Amino acid sequence: MPSQKIETGHQDVVHDVAMDYYGKRVATASSDNSIKIIGVSNAASQHLATLTGHQGPVWQVVWAHPKFGSLLASCSYDGQVVIWKEGNPNEWAQAHVFNDHKSSVNSIAWAPHEVGLCLACGSSDGNISVFTARPDGGWDTARIDQAHPVGVTSVSWAPSTAPGALVGSGLLDPVQKLCSGGCDNTVKVWKLYNGTWKMDCFPALQMHTDWVRDVAWAPNLGLPKSTIASASQDGKVIIWVVAKEGDQWEGKVLNDFKTPVWRVSWSLTGNILAVADGNDNVTLWKEAVDGEWQQVTTVEP
Repeated sequence: MPSQKIETGHQDVVHDVAMDYYGKRVATASSDNSIKIIGVSNAASQHLATLTGHQGPVWQVVWAHPKFGSLLASCSYDGQVVIWKEGNPNEWAQAHVFNDHKSSVNSIAWAPHEVGLCLACGSSDGNISVFTARPDGGWDTARIDQAHPVGVTSVSWAPSTAPGALVGSGLLDPVQKLCSGGCDNTVKVWKLYNGTWKMDCFPALQMHTDWVRDVAWAPNLGLPKSTIASASQDGKVIIWVVAKEGDQWEGKVLNDFKTPVWRVSWSLTGNILAVADGNDNVTLWKEAVDGEWQQVTTVEP
């Protein structure tokens, strides 16, 4: 499939691009305080809607699973998290605005759909909030206070399939776990125990020497092993692995890119990692049989 250039129409830097579940629409977030919805087909792209309401740069946009309807969440420097709902086609309205954070909300992520409609948010105020939709239309709020006291940069959910489900006995209730990265150079893992979020890794995962810019938990497809990728201002991407539930996480440097690394993203099968770095390169990496990570390709701009 040839690469396709999309004109977003934004007046400033684009910080995030998210494709919907069906691959038919793209949402973009920008420093011009707006979100654009763009329809994409093989040949062309068309502007469908502009969402305005944030009072500062919009850092991230994420589509909810279509089983919950046509919903999009966004987070901004203005401290707000907005849930947008599409009524008539391409007519979007603010369905809910969360003002729980006192400073920039840097990262948001929807939980696996098996868990329900549930959104995790990481903020510069050091806290992570988790908003869960109730059947009556309201939202319950849980918090991880001072998850990274100097600021949370990124959040990512664990897959809902319990580690080892395919080789274990039967399907368990979906696990609720997430990982976070912060300005304290660490990655942390959190688990929901009886309604309270607690740290699930001891100590925090420390191999980076500068801000962690992004974390991404890999799909596990039911195998016992869990994998997290972290990207940092220090130029390194680290792959963290825990062989089975309860073991210690082990970190291994995938590569030193010699420039800040902004984003990491897994393929749906969890075997290929895309890395976006400060030299405007996007590279794809795969784990070889011997456990070493190899670059398989560079994505041409």
